[in-house]
Amino acid sequence: MCGIVGLFLKDKSLEPQLGAMLSDMLVIMTDRGPDSAGIAIYGAPSEGRAKITVQSADPKHDFAGLDALLKPVDSSVTVELKSTHAVIETDAAKALAVRDLLAQERAGIRVMGSGDSVEIYKEVGLPKDVVSRFGIRAMGGTHGIGHTRMATESAVTTLGAHPFSTGADQCLVHNGSLSNHNNLRRELVREGMTFETQNDSEVAAAYLTAEMAKGKDLGQALTSALDDLDGFFTFVVGTKSGFGVVRDPIACKPAVMAETDQYIAFGSEYRALVNLPGIENARVWEPEPATVYFWDHEKAA
Repeated sequence: MCGIVGLFLKDKSLEPQLGAMLSDMLVIMTDRGPDSAGIAIYGAPSEGRAKITVQSADPKHDFAGLDALLKPVDSSVTVELKSTHAVIETDAAKALAVRDLLAQERAGIRVMGSGDSVEIYKEVGLPKDVVSRFGIRAMGGTHGIGHTRMATESAVTTLGAHPFSTGADQCLVHNGSLSNHNNLRRELVREGMTFETQNDSEVAAAYLTAEMAKGKDLGQALTSALDDLDGFFTFVVGTKSGFGVVRDPIACKPAVMAETDQYIAFGSEYRALVNLPGIENARVWEPEPATVYFWDHEKAA
């Protein structure tokens, strides 16, 4: 049992409140998963710039002098420290070189997510503590997803927490359990994908990344997942401009959605949505089994 939330804003006036709204939604879901928690926030991208969110179990050591280490690769690089995480902003053309240098010189640093707009924060602990630790409530953005975990498939670690990100500006949160993840992991490794954990949810994220690399949009990749993934699952997925939801054909994991002129919201339970503005006038429904729901800021919502 885990708790999932997601929020896709249509109304730009709400963007400064995204972090606060998503945080409240996730904290309400605490009793569905007290082991670890995480949030992905999609902000407005800056032309020609990229973000890399990193984490360390020993930030005092690993983050010391980090900006000075990276300056020879990109003189414009900036590093914003947030507890056990840091957000590195760099010239997009030099992002890969920055990541290579981190891997060579700071072995204790792990990449949580990267891309033009996404920042991912996750740690062991309760949602209220994770939200407070990283200042999530003060963050703005266009859309975001969150997860509070009750571990079933792997150990309780930072890397095992959700969201899982396996591609640029892509991430996934999952409630459920996949039965064919080991075979699928081997297939994806042969295709060139790499994995940080043994978690089945990371396999689902990597599967979607691989499908989108073939030219599919998020909605099409989620449709393919219904044929290729076995088990029980509810996925909420974010991309640079998109937000998608899908449940397996049996749909035994709880889910509810709401839509107004201002937003589209997802929660494992309705109580996650009760404090959203205008919820009393929202269209509220349970997403259908084996049905893809997909919105994109770059397309008609």
